[in-house]
Amino acid sequence: MLQGLIMGIFLMILNLPRSIIAGELTCVCDEHAPDCVFSEEGKNFICSGVVCFVSKHRADGEIISRKGCLQTEYETCRGSIQKNYGMKCCSSNMCNLNLSIMLPGEEIEVGLSLTNLLLMILVPLFAIVLLAVLVGLFLWKVCQSRQRKMQLGCDDLGDMDFILKSSIAGDSTLEDLMEDDCTTGSGSGLPFLVQRTVARQITLSECVGKGRYGEVWRGIWHGENVAVKIFSSRDEQSWFRETEIYNTVLLRHDNILGFIASDMTSRNSSTQLWLITHYHEHGSLYDYLQYTALDVETCLLLASSIICGLVHLHVEIFGTQGKPAIAHRDLKSRNILVKNNKQCCIADLGLAVMHSQSTDLLDIGNNPRVGTKRYMAPEVLDEQIHMDCFESFKRTDIWAYGLVLWEIARRTVVNGIVEDYKPPFFDMVPVDPSFEEMKKVVCVDQRTPTIPNRLFSDPTLSALAKIMKECWFQSPPARLTALRIKKTLKKLNNSFDKPKQNA
Repeated sequence: MLQGLIMGIFLMILNLPRSIIAGELTCVCDEHAPDCVFSEEGKNFICSGVVCFVSKHRADGEIISRKGCLQTEYETCRGSIQKNYGMKCCSSNMCNLNLSIMLPGEEIEVGLSLTNLLLMILVPLFAIVLLAVLVGLFLWKVCQSRQRKMQLGCDDLGDMDFILKSSIAGDSTLEDLMEDDCTTGSGSGLPFLVQRTVARQITLSECVGKGRYGEVWRGIWHGENVAVKIFSSRDEQSWFRETEIYNTVLLRHDNILGFIASDMTSRNSSTQLWLITHYHEHGSLYDYLQYTALDVETCLLLASSIICGLVHLHVEIFGTQGKPAIAHRDLKSRNILVKNNKQCCIADLGLAVMHSQSTDLLDIGNNPRVGTKRYMAPEVLDEQIHMDCFESFKRTDIWAYGLVLWEIARRTVVNGIVEDYKPPFFDMVPVDPSFEEMKKVVCVDQRTPTIPNRLFSDPTLSALAKIMKECWFQSPPARLTALRIKKTLKKLNNSFDKPKQNA
């Protein structure tokens, strides 16, 4: 009898939920989230973690609610609520079952929804009849135009434009999705539902980069390469900022990194912040310059393409397909990618600042992270920058562009001579310089990188050296604008091509 009692207790322990044995919490989670299972009671989907959370994310006019568990308590667990994102966490079993969160302005949206619902209740029959008639007429016209004899087969329905793009995402290529006019009309990416569909179909293949921000992986989506940037928990604000900018601003440009999707996903029982973009096998300009010596033509192509991307960011475009003016604030060779055609595209908008003339609104974001010290302009290092003036931020980008131009020019062969790659100020500060060390060199000593004398023996590189110097004026208003640099490089390109045309 005693043996039977011991055996019964042992079996009860084996049947205890894993979360109790591991000392974790049991939380309510979304049905389709990874590691989310149906509870034994048959009431809720549950998962296990350190804390439970609820979150809301506003995108493309929708408010997406999520519930789940985290393996690490993120900064946003402290209850910070922003314009387009908010999260709340709690620390007891099933505590997020009835936990709710409200985004700014949602109360108005809820009130409007109730009004719409009332109107629908008053005229349901009329709406249904009218919709049926319109759909019937539409289907009849489609069939007539395709010379079908009043037959609506599956092939007809499969071709109709009103089928949700997300339902056919698995049968399309990324180029199809991006070019099929299925964006929201306001942002650079796909509709939010399609973004989530694409993100959940990606297989991570290899890690191609690591840094303080997190990791970059080469991913596979239906046989196509994509880049997946996985942000660390301490840099989550950069993910929020990039997601906000890409989803609200039309940034499609050859020299801006192509955005595909953004998602908060769960992998291996932990929440990850993903930014999915086009993949470029050459990697960053920093990596490319390590092993590639350039000719003058390639040097000019790299320099011109970067400034084209920067001009597109800096200039405000008016109209329905317009965009606000944007300053990058962290331009450097590691944040510039090299494409197969030897042009560059600018990446990492986590610190970007936006400005619109119509509202005179300066949107700095809410990111405590600062830029890269080695590339900081003098006014940033001595803390004299005018934070309320958008032009000030554009001028810091020009300073950084001059440093990137110096990196490119040093790796350009002249008369058979080329230097090894070195970062700006390599001979003046340590590998990881402090704020004070950079301030002394740039502000106190007012030094700039040394331009190799050999560059002045080539007319094109000599012109580039002149541009560098005009990017490095201590007085910000004295620096060139991105548009002026673009025009100067275009003239250099034209003069470079003339001998070829005459040959």
